[in-house]
Amino acid sequence: MAALASMVSSSSPMGQPFCSFSNLTPSLSFKTITITRRRRRRTKTISRTRLTWLNPHPRGALVEATPPSSPPSPSPRDGSTKVLALPGNRADDIQAEARALARAANASVYSPQFVASKYGSQPIKVVGRALQVLSTLGFFGFKLFLDQKSGMLDQNKRIRAFELRDAFTRLGPTFVKLGQGLSTRPDICPAEYLEALSELQDGLPTFPDEQAFACIERELGLSIDSIFSNISPRAVAAASLGQVYKAQLKYSGKLVAVKVQRPDIEEAIGLDFYLIRGLGFLINKYVDFITSDVVALVDEFARRVFQELNYVQEGQNARRFKKLYADKEDILVPDVFWDYTSAKVLTMEWVDGVKLNEQEAIEKQGLKVLDLVNAGIQCSLRQLLEYGYFHADPHPGNLLATPEGKLAFLDFGMMSETPEEARYVIIGHVVHLVNRDYEAMARDYYDLDFLSRDVDVSPIVPALRNFFDDALSYTVSELNFKTLVDGLGNVLYQYPFNVPAYYALIFRSLTVLEGLALYADPNFKVLAASYPYFAKRLLTDPNPYLRDALIELLFKDGKFRWNRLENLLAQGRKDRDFSAKEALQPVLKVLLSPDGEVLRNLVIKEAARVSEAFTLGTMSETYRYVPDFVRTLVFNGNGKGPFMMSETEMQSMIELRDQVIRIWGLLQSSHDFDPAILLPILQVLEQPEARKLGRRVVGGITQRLAARFLQQLLRVPTTASE
Repeated sequence: MAALASMVSSSSPMGQPFCSFSNLTPSLSFKTITITRRRRRRTKTISRTRLTWLNPHPRGALVEATPPSSPPSPSPRDGSTKVLALPGNRADDIQAEARALARAANASVYSPQFVASKYGSQPIKVVGRALQVLSTLGFFGFKLFLDQKSGMLDQNKRIRAFELRDAFTRLGPTFVKLGQGLSTRPDICPAEYLEALSELQDGLPTFPDEQAFACIERELGLSIDSIFSNISPRAVAAASLGQVYKAQLKYSGKLVAVKVQRPDIEEAIGLDFYLIRGLGFLINKYVDFITSDVVALVDEFARRVFQELNYVQEGQNARRFKKLYADKEDILVPDVFWDYTSAKVLTMEWVDGVKLNEQEAIEKQGLKVLDLVNAGIQCSLRQLLEYGYFHADPHPGNLLATPEGKLAFLDFGMMSETPEEARYVIIGHVVHLVNRDYEAMARDYYDLDFLSRDVDVSPIVPALRNFFDDALSYTVSELNFKTLVDGLGNVLYQYPFNVPAYYALIFRSLTVLEGLALYADPNFKVLAASYPYFAKRLLTDPNPYLRDALIELLFKDGKFRWNRLENLLAQGRKDRDFSAKEALQPVLKVLLSPDGEVLRNLVIKEAARVSEAFTLGTMSETYRYVPDFVRTLVFNGNGKGPFMMSETEMQSMIELRDQVIRIWGLLQSSHDFDPAILLPILQVLEQPEARKLGRRVVGGITQRLAARFLQQLLRVPTTASE
């Protein structure tokens, strides 16, 4: 079974995908061994004071914490083993986390000044690594130069993209991480490079197990046999930054995954980022077609990787993620064992499961891939657009299907956040896309920080129109998200966009999920699965920006688009968190606000039209059952019914009436429907502004029906436009 080991890697130490625990090669199979003091050198507990003395100049810390009054005690001299107690309540858990923070107090944080001061004084080491990197990337660049000279640059783009992927793999952990980061940047890389780099795997060899066990003892200040009753003799998975062991805690018998950091990985990564940052300066100065600030992007990415080196930070990320998203019954996030966690060792709950791209293994457990993918899509949308805190490294190795049918999220080293304002702008952007309002879409890029305010968006509008007019000829259920992303990526690549990291990761997250779903169903479309969430948010969220977006979606040219409302309700009901009680309340509040006069005029007009449709539609249907001689006697055989309307106009009214009835039926069929849904409306109708609105609506209805009645008396035919 696949396990929490996948949180470190999407590939095995042999470079093959790590699919499930039972599918590991024999050299990686889990063979439990018991470790005693006679078999392993004992490491004495090192106090926090001793650690400070060994490193009198800490390089920095992600967080500050007061060390506990006394560190974990070493094993007693009588040979018995003293182990840490299981936290019995939240207070104990907080204390255990504080001890972990103290152990990670000297964890490094990235800053340009830090790497410059450290490696600027080591020219021999810098030159040696620079020659290795330049020889690899220089050969690749020379091929690009020849392609350009021969006019084959576009034809060979896909070949060169996969060559760059292989070059990054050979250069090691930093460049693997860099390539994975570039795979989310449509403003920097063409589509062919995005595709190739997205396939980068962490397939690096394991480091010696003896070093890993020594690191555990050194970091935790306890011997291996005092912590675990057994532990796998070899790593069950390896990644660019560390490797994972399966173990059993001695005090509780719980199975855990123990992630141990690679020796000297911080040194190697710091040196590489020092070199890459220098290259970024050259790109900013001499490469015109890349409009983004490469140095700023390198600094941002380096900060994230250095955060990933602090496993206590990763544990805190996991705890926060669990609090926000594991409230749903189909989402699982493993627990962190703080007493056995430090900057270089992370101990988390072991999760049995199968990687999400292993369809056959999932189906053998009686599970459906599409159900799991839908759970992932809904969770991703909540991450990106509701709370804004999201998993920044989504790939199949970090998503497991458990035997109970839950989707387990793993590996919380790289997380990101969507700014609150951007969450609402993104939803509004979807509304503008649906409305084909490309001018508004282009202006959205200001609010999303894609473009500087001094950039003229008018040349971008035709590019958006050319692409989306074709893409939107498909229905929402037919539109492929990857096609949409690739097309939009081409637009971003051609213009001076600077895509924020969070937005690029949104693209990547949903594209990965759609790709996983396509294994099970080639016709699956992630946009169709996402639409219920957007519909629910538009109908129920009171945020002013989304209220305006909803009104913009429902009204056009002074008319209410009932078909849009019916579709929103039909889709919104598919979201399990949809509440009929909250639906349309945002619009009601805006309607009765002091600034809602324009909307009130539209509502008055629409209310009169709907009332007329109900009245005349019902009368028309009744008229159909009237005997012919009565029709001739009463209506003079005009052939246009009781109110001088054509058959087409009357049919339009009946359709409107039926549509309103269907919409009410959708509200009634909601799981939480209660007639009390009308109480807020009745309460606001007691307000003076609401009473005025009510009188105006009644007046509008009366005038419209009176006009129809006079037309009938005077036998004046009406037109469909009235």
